[in-house]
Amino acid sequence: MPEDDDKQESLATRFGANLENVLETTLFGARWLLAPLYLGLIVSLLVVVYRFFEVLAHMVSQLGDTEIRHTTITVLETLDITLLGNLILLVMFVGYENFVSHIDPAQGADRPHWLGRVNFSGLKLKMIASLVAISVIELLKDFLADPGSGYPYEGWRIGLHMTFVASGLIFAITDWIAAKAEEAEYVTEKETEAA
Repeated sequence: MPEDDDKQESLATRFGANLENVLETTLFGARWLLAPLYLGLIVSLLVVVYRFFEVLAHMVSQLGDTEIRHTTITVLETLDITLLGNLILLVMFVGYENFVSHIDPAQGADRPHWLGRVNFSGLKLKMIASLVAISVIELLKDFLADPGSGYPYEGWRIGLHMTFVASGLIFAITDWIAAKAEEAEYVTEKETEAA
């Protein structure tokens, strides 16, 4: 009975296609589970802003009473906090735009030029660059706070900083290699089409 076999095969094919469609729709919709995480980063950013103004108010209140070294340390702390805020904002925007949805209100003159152009690879590089900058500021603050103390964890912190630097270099090199391979593949495709 070939007709019955064809009907069963057709039903199985339709069932498989419907199941695949439901699965893919569910997986695609699951990206919205990330949205609350990005909203939570707004709370983190508010905490960072509060901390910035707390440090700034302390610095201004001590304006005439401190040595330049202490002022430098406080300025470094404000830079550190600012870099952390930038990092949160970068992850929030790039992550949302790359993994959840396009940010429609960010159209026009106010839209940052990098928004929509930074892919996941670019995000990794920007994050590691921020971590390196934050790490070096922390090391400099420790050194300025007590230059002759022989801070017991200094070696570990320098080692961690160098790990960030090495990771950034490795990310950059692997991204460069991947871009070159992709470029070579594109050129090969164009040559094949032209032939």
